[in-house]
Amino acid sequence: MVGRRAGRSRGGLRDGGGQKGGLQDTFEAEVVAEIEALVGPGAADGLDFEAIETAARRQALQVAARAVERRLNADTSDYPGPRLPCPGCGKPARYAGRPSKTFTTVLGAMKLSRAYYHCDSCKGGSTRMVGLSAAMVSFAESSDLMDKLASVPVNAKQVERTAEALGREIARDEQTVADPESPSAPTMYLGMDGTGVPIRASELKGRQGKQADGSAKTREVKLVTVWTAEGRDKEGIPTRDPGSVSYSAAIETAATCDTDKELSPFAQRVGREARRRGFDQADRRAVLGDGALWIWNLTAELFPGATQIVDLYHAKEHLSEVAKAIYGVGSDLAGPWARQRQDDLDEGKLRSVVAALRAHAEGNEQARKCMGYVIRNRCIIATRSIGCLSRRPASKSSSSSLRTRSSSSTVSTYFGRFRCAVPWGASRTGWDRTILP
Repeated sequence: MVGRRAGRSRGGLRDGGGQKGGLQDTFEAEVVAEIEALVGPGAADGLDFEAIETAARRQALQVAARAVERRLNADTSDYPGPRLPCPGCGKPARYAGRPSKTFTTVLGAMKLSRAYYHCDSCKGGSTRMVGLSAAMVSFAESSDLMDKLASVPVNAKQVERTAEALGREIARDEQTVADPESPSAPTMYLGMDGTGVPIRASELKGRQGKQADGSAKTREVKLVTVWTAEGRDKEGIPTRDPGSVSYSAAIETAATCDTDKELSPFAQRVGREARRRGFDQADRRAVLGDGALWIWNLTAELFPGATQIVDLYHAKEHLSEVAKAIYGVGSDLAGPWARQRQDDLDEGKLRSVVAALRAHAEGNEQARKCMGYVIRNRCIIATRSIGCLSRRPASKSSSSSLRTRSSSSTVSTYFGRFRCAVPWGASRTGWDRTILP
């Protein structure tokens, strides 16, 4: 808790109990000295009167700011002793020094200090409450919730400082603590994705982006999530196990050069999360992604024995975009075409999907790229089911969830029910012969 004790007299600022004349005399002497230096002999030769006035006013304000700053900082009446009752819980708060903060005033910048008291009793409960509320709503709303629900007055700025301090502590902990767990299920799943989140313009200066002028409005957050799916719903479909989902996300790169001695920052994050959850020790491991090459390259490097699977949500999303590109947004033909291709994907009819795309590939760039996407990922779209993968339409994946939740202070994500496009015994060699152009 931070507080300034109201201890000075009503008569204004005084110099050791003396009259206000002490401050006035000191101030006048300093102003005179500054003006003498500014417009002394020969100093005004090259200046006009307006310039002299402006310079003198600026110097006088700076002197005034320094004088007020000294006087306020010299007043230590806000220090009643080493302990002070905490306004939040009533328990003793210990004196923790006199931190300084710069304020902008009409006189100019002033660096002021005040007595700071820290309550160890409040740190656990109130800090946890502030952190949780700040992760869900804005700092101002969090401040209001703390007052209304917990009767603990915490202003919005203090909420912001607490949340950011917790974030830095969590980030350090994530990088330094990776106590390995045993696998929580025979089959474990790991997903990776990335998506753009809005960033302040001041943090995007000099960055290349996708805007028409080459500027950027977002930066990419990369995320790794691990979960299990041993449970079944009433229809016998595997479902994510409650409490099994963990995730770790950051704005960091997954790119490395072949000559780099260390893995990329995001690759290291994925490795740490996999070790924590015991994913690397599981009997069966599946890595799910949207088909991006960086995901499969990272998977091959970190988990060479894992099964790679393209989730159908992303595959279907590509087909929907192709339909719009072929027939136009809002066309009555786009919807039926996309649904037919998605049904083919559900039934494992990759040859039909490729044939439909090839019919438009010559005249449509989007169709040509999508056909390449399906062919390139044919072996991992058309892969065997290894437990949690269901024969149902996929739910939204981490990319979609990140887009819808990135406006809050917390990132919430999950991978949905994923499907494979061909049954267990399908031959990859046969698919290669029939799908490739």
